Amino acid sequence: MLEYKTNNFFDFLPHEVPEEIFECLIESKSIKIEKIISKGQITADNAYYNQDQNEWIILLQGEAIISFKDPFKEISMNVGDYLLIPAHQLHRVEWTPTDKITLWLAIHF
Repeated sequence: MLEYKTNNFFDFLPHEVPEEIFECLIESKSIKIEKIISKGQITADNAYYNQDQNEWIILLQGEAIISFKDPFKEISMNVGDYLLIPAHQLHRVEWTPTDKITLWLAIHF
C-alpha cells in the first residue's frame, strides 16, 4: 500500500547559515527541484554560474540581487519574484542580506 507523507517547505530554517544550504527535494533525468537557504552568501568574486540546464527560481523569503554577465544586468528580487535563467547564461548572486534568511525554490530543467 502506498503511503503518503507531507513535508513543509519552511521546516528546517536555521538561525545560522555559515554556508549556503542546498536541499534536493526531487530529482530525475530531466528535472531537479531544490530548496536553497542563504544568509549573506554571494557568488565568489569574478565567478559566474554556467549551468547546462535552464533554471527557474522564485524567492519565497528574504531578498537578493542577481546579475548577468553578457549583457550585464542586475535584478533585485523580493518575496514572490521569480526568474527564468536560460542554460549557459552566466549569472551570479551579488547580494543576500546578512541579518535574515533568504529562501529560494529552484527548478532545473
